Amino acid sequence: MKFTKMHGAGNDYVYINACEQEQDWHALSMTMSDRHLGIGSDGLILALPSDVADIRMRMFNADGSEGEMCGNGIRCLVSFAFDNGIVPVDKSPVSVETLAGVLDVTPIQDDGQRMVGARVLMGAPRLNPPEIPVAIDGMDTVIGQPLSVAGREFKMTCVSMGNPHAVVFMDESVDEFPLTEIGPMVEHHPMFPARVNFEIVNVLEGGKTLKTRVWERGSGITMACGTGACAVQVAARLNGLAGDRAVVALPGGDLTVEWSGVGEVVLEGPVATVFDGEWHN
Repeated sequence: MKFTKMHGAGNDYVYINACEQEQDWHALSMTMSDRHLGIGSDGLILALPSDVADIRMRMFNADGSEGEMCGNGIRCLVSFAFDNGIVPVDKSPVSVETLAGVLDVTPIQDDGQRMVGARVLMGAPRLNPPEIPVAIDGMDTVIGQPLSVAGREFKMTCVSMGNPHAVVFMDESVDEFPLTEIGPMVEHHPMFPARVNFEIVNVLEGGKTLKTRVWERGSGITMACGTGACAVQVAARLNGLAGDRAVVALPGGDLTVEWSGVGEVVLEGPVATVFDGEWHN
């Protein structure tokens, strides 16, 4: 089985053209993602035919669970589709069917017409608790909501970008925060019936830069998270901490996110191919 390993700002996935093959993708994602016994990745992403878009994406986390969307993964998927002749290289934008809906990806190419990045229309954020979902009553939005974990008190803002996110702004350095300990406790907190992605954020330069670390649902600490970056910018704007545009600085690199307070969120970031290979079952 041929595959390509790619990453967007360090958020790495194994890509497979699954247009004419079927596997136990849940199990294969766990095996391939293992960083000691497999290829090593944050998960597995499949390119599939679509009846409603140019291509369909399925993504699986490193634990085998299927996710609704991946902002970094969808950019790389389009590059993968170009390289493998699944979508014509002159197509722009490219529509991608995901479990979070159909999203448009506009490629960014260098002088040699090689895809080096993309802008993604990520859809409008969902802020209503049942749509995120967050198990909380009597609130239209979850902004600055207290959350107690391991004897710590946080104020979280919750956003769905097709998948659920809990964002916490803090004065404590995100580099020093015990994310390995606290992250899984937040992910599995009873308040989140579908589990949750957890972002911790330092607001820098008056909100122009949002320094972020992420604990991803089903994958743990990752170098970057595209939907998480979008959730961080939305949460920052809702809390009056940022304007319409911010650079979300993640361990794997920077992502630029725009949101005017209404309508769609726009995510821009890089695309990189690491290597091609063949997997022997």
